[in-house]
Amino acid sequence: MKTILVTGGGGFVGSNLVAALIARGSHDVVVCDHFGSIEKWRNLAKHHPYEIIPPAQMFDWLEANHGSLEIIYHLGSISSTTERDMDLVLEHNLQASIRLWRWCHLRSKRLIYASAAATYGDGANGFDDTLDLAYLRKLEPLSGYGWSKHVFDVHVATAHARGQITLPQWAGLKFFNMYGPNEYHKGDQQSVITKIASHAIQAGRVNLFRSYDKNYANGEQKRDVIYVKDVVRVMLWLLDRPAVSGLFNVGTGKPSTFNDMANSIFTALGRKSNIHYVDMPENLLAKYQYFTQAKMDRLLAAGYDAGFMSLSQGITDYVQNYLTKEDQYL
Repeated sequence: MKTILVTGGGGFVGSNLVAALIARGSHDVVVCDHFGSIEKWRNLAKHHPYEIIPPAQMFDWLEANHGSLEIIYHLGSISSTTERDMDLVLEHNLQASIRLWRWCHLRSKRLIYASAAATYGDGANGFDDTLDLAYLRKLEPLSGYGWSKHVFDVHVATAHARGQITLPQWAGLKFFNMYGPNEYHKGDQQSVITKIASHAIQAGRVNLFRSYDKNYANGEQKRDVIYVKDVVRVMLWLLDRPAVSGLFNVGTGKPSTFNDMANSIFTALGRKSNIHYVDMPENLLAKYQYFTQAKMDRLLAAGYDAGFMSLSQGITDYVQNYLTKEDQYL
C-alpha cells in the first residue's frame, strides 16, 4: 500500500487531515510531529496512524521509505505569531521546508505545504495568491511567523520563475483564519472563535476588542474564517488531482464580522447574545488586522467546486458536536 506522510500530523489541521485520510483507507498514514508533555496526543487518540516518527528522524525515514511514499503534506511549523526566537522559527519554518522541498525535487515526490494568510501583512497590498515575484516582494508580514512563511513562498516562486520545479505536484496553501476541533492544545494561539465560544459557554458572555479604526465600529472588524473541515476537503481534493499545482489561498472569500461570529455562537447555544467590548492590549495595536478576505479565484479556476460551509453552519457543527460535549475531540 502507498504511504502518505503528514508533518505536523498531531497538530490542529494535521490531526483533522490524518483522521480523514485514515477514514479513506487508501494509504498508510505516517505522522511526523513533536508531542511533548501536553495533551496534544489526544488529537490522534481516536485514530491510528500506521507510524509516528519524531522530526529529527524524518529524513532518515524518508530515505528508507521513499519507494512507497506517494505524497507529503508538510504542515509542521512553529505557528505562534508571538514567538520571539527567530532563529528557531527560521530553522523550523524555512530551513526545514527548503530541505524537504529539495528532497522532493530529487526524489520526484508530490508536496503540499502550509503557507499562511499572515504573509499578507496588514492587507494593504491585497490578498492575491499569485506567484508573481514583484507582487510577493511588496508584501510586509507583521510577525516573524508570517515572514518565515513568506520567505519560503518567495523561494518556491523563484524556482517556478526559473523553470526549476520538477516535482510532479506541488501546492502552497495560504490558510486564512481556521477554527474547529483539536486546536485546544494551542493555548493562547487558539482561534478567536474557539476562545469566544469557550467564554460564551462558561460565562454566558463574550468580550470583543473595541475598534481603534474609524472605518470599523466595535465588533465590525472582519476576518475571512474557514472551518477546518473545509480546509481538509481542499487538501483531499488536491490528493485526488495530481495535475493541479500552484499557490492557493484557502479561505471562504466571504469575510465575517466578530459580531457575526459571536452571534452565531450564541444562536448555536440557544442563548441570547451578550457581547461586551474591551480595550485592546497595547502590544497588538500596531499589528492588528481589521480586514482579511481570501481571493479564491485561482483555486476555483483550478476546478475546486466543493464549496464552503457558511459561518453559521461551521459554528453550529463545532459548538453542538464538539465544544459542548464531554469529549471535544474529532
